Amino acid sequence: MRGRDRILVTGWFSFLHGEATAGDVLALMRVERVLRDAGLAYDVVWSPGFRADGAHFDDVDPAAYSRLVFVCGPVHGPQVEEVHRRFAHCVRIAVGVSVVDPRSPAVTGFHRVLARDAPGTAPGPDLAARAPALSKVPVVGVVLTRGQQEYGGRRRHEEVAAVLTRWLAGRDCARLELETRLDAHDWRLCGTPAQLESVLARLDLVVTDRLHGLVLALRAGVPVLAVDPVEGGAKVTAQARACGWPALVAAGRPDRAPAKEVLEHWWHWCLTDGRAVAARIGAGFRAADPVPDAADGLVAALRAAPGSGGAGVAPDG
Repeated sequence: MRGRDRILVTGWFSFLHGEATAGDVLALMRVERVLRDAGLAYDVVWSPGFRADGAHFDDVDPAAYSRLVFVCGPVHGPQVEEVHRRFAHCVRIAVGVSVVDPRSPAVTGFHRVLARDAPGTAPGPDLAARAPALSKVPVVGVVLTRGQQEYGGRRRHEEVAAVLTRWLAGRDCARLELETRLDAHDWRLCGTPAQLESVLARLDLVVTDRLHGLVLALRAGVPVLAVDPVEGGAKVTAQARACGWPALVAAGRPDRAPAKEVLEHWWHWCLTDGRAVAARIGAGFRAADPVPDAADGLVAALRAAPGSGGAGVAPDG
C-alpha cells in the first residue's frame, strides 16, 4: 500500500481531553482485527495522557492519510468537529458509535456513520462484545493503612504505601483497593465481615501491610504478599510467624525501601506454590481441632481469683 493510502484510526482515546475506557479500547481491538484481516494498513492515534509512547495528534501529518476511522463513543462536540476540519481531505467513517443528534456537525461531518445506536434505527451490539479474547491476569486485592501512629518513629507506612502502589502500577494485574474497616452506611465499604470475606475469596492474591489484611486473606485461603510497615517488625511480622506464612517483606530503615526483587520473588511464589500453602492454612483455621489462640485461655482467666498477679501478658497457645 502506498503511504497516502494508510488509514488513521481515532476515537475518544485519541483526545488530550478525552478518555480511554476499557470498552473503547476493546472496540478499537475489534476494528484493528477487521483492518488486519482485510490487509489494510493503519495507524492508531492515542491521547498522550494515556499512552505517552504512542502516536499523538501533534505527531500526525494529515497528508499521510486518505481515510480516517473514528471508533466507539458518542459522536458529538468540538473535539470531534476539529477532527473533521483537520482531516477534511480524508474519507471519514464513524463505526460503533452513539448518535445523539443526527443533525450535529460532529455527525454530519462523517461520510458514513455505522452506529451502534441512533434515533430511528435498530441498535446493534457494541464493538467491544466481539473484541479478540484476552488473556487472564491475576486479580489482586490491595489492603493498606497509613495510620497506626502508636509506632511513632518506627512507622514506615507512607514509604511502604508509596513503594507498593508504584510497584503494583507496573504489574499486569487487576488491582482492587480494599478496606478492612466496615461501614453500614457507605456503599463503597463492606458492612459485614461476610461481605469482605466473600470478596477476598474471589481474589488470586492480596497485597497488604495490615495484620487483618494478612489474616483474613489466609482465612479465605488466598495467598498474601505482606509487608510489615514498622521498622524492626511488629504485629504483621508476628502474625505471619504465628500463621506459618513465609511471604513477608520487612519495611527496613527509611533509606531502605522494600526491594523490587524481593517483592517480585514473593509475588511469583504467591501465585504458584503459595496458593496451596494458603489453602492449607485457611483449612487449618476452619478445622475441627484448629490451632490454639488467645481465646482458648479466656474462660480460665475469667474464673481466676481476683488479685492473683495483675494483668500480665501471656503467650498465645
